[in-house]
Amino acid sequence: MGQLPQHKNYDVVIIGGAMMGSSTAWFLSRMSGFQGKVLVVEMDRTYAKSSTAHTNSCMRQQFSNELNVKISQFAADFVKNMRSYMGDDPRVPELTIQNYGYMYLSDNDKLTATLRENQKVQIAAGAETELLGTDEIQARYPFYQLDDIQLGSINLKDEGYWDGGSVFDWWRRGAADNGVEYISNRVVGMDVSGGRVQSVTLETGEVIGCGQVVNTSGPRAALTAKMAGISLPVEPRKRFTWIFSAEKPLDRDLPLTIDPSGVHMRQDGPTTYLAGGPPDDEDDIAVDPDDFTMDHGRWENHVWPIIATRIPQFEAIKVVTEWAGHYAYNTLDQNAVLGPHPEITNFVFLNGFSGHGLQQSPAMGRAIAEWIAYGEYRSLDMAPFGFERVLEGRKFVEKAVI
Repeated sequence: MGQLPQHKNYDVVIIGGAMMGSSTAWFLSRMSGFQGKVLVVEMDRTYAKSSTAHTNSCMRQQFSNELNVKISQFAADFVKNMRSYMGDDPRVPELTIQNYGYMYLSDNDKLTATLRENQKVQIAAGAETELLGTDEIQARYPFYQLDDIQLGSINLKDEGYWDGGSVFDWWRRGAADNGVEYISNRVVGMDVSGGRVQSVTLETGEVIGCGQVVNTSGPRAALTAKMAGISLPVEPRKRFTWIFSAEKPLDRDLPLTIDPSGVHMRQDGPTTYLAGGPPDDEDDIAVDPDDFTMDHGRWENHVWPIIATRIPQFEAIKVVTEWAGHYAYNTLDQNAVLGPHPEITNFVFLNGFSGHGLQQSPAMGRAIAEWIAYGEYRSLDMAPFGFERVLEGRKFVEKAVI
């Protein structure tokens, strides 16, 4: 049986309490001048099936769009200064970023040109991306096999692994401490009239009046939007992750390496590594939100041969654990849908991150909190992510999608 809310009306109802929902809740609870009641409705307070629980918890600045670069730069600042952002609470841990960087490898002229173009955007935005020829890559990382490679791109500042779990935990704690109400329940319907969502109906039968509704439902975002009569091009798509140990560990950290094949791998512990990738193109389709079945043949037949070719020391490795997770995949352009619906004006999107969500959650939660509190974005102009582009079929162009 679900938990019941304390009130019959809330200024803000957030549907989904994982990373995006809790980021929004925490920033809103700290927003100057906002005094409203906030309810977070989460169907599974263990978060076991959320994208947050299955993340690889990395961030990068190597995007092709300046706005995406700046979004990750704020994430890095927030992570490194989380205790300060949270009022110097001594309970809040001091976090760092494990800066092994992302290493993009190109094996063709088109991708090489894209990496060069992207670097110009990144440098202009304040990133420290370096372009490396094969001799420079080999000197720094002698374990790579580079016979087919033309160019590498890497950034070692604020790019790598971070403790997303701790940030998520403290957002939830902080939001609750600041008066945000979390309940274990499910929104099963909405009453929409007069261009607004007037109320939401919970699985337990309660009808809750709402000033604003924020859709932070992750891979289930389209189902939430459908309750308001809105079609949202976001669907759950599987992504696979493997943790493995090597018989002969590398003598230095492995950057998060994006092989031209699309397979990626990185350092995970002192002697363990992580690899990930999508299904085959023909199998990269929407799945049931509860389908986490692992494709065991994918490792043996595709991923392992690629990483063993790229790093010959990885010919002798052993899988330690593996899992399938879901991208909240925006089929239009693999970028976020953010902000209010143009007609149902109090229905607010925070959806479709397509694998970028964890690293974008600080800036995105802050943005939605600003919009709710002030009616505008004040820190970063997030208007390019608006739902209007979905209606128009107009893509937000980002070339660096993994």
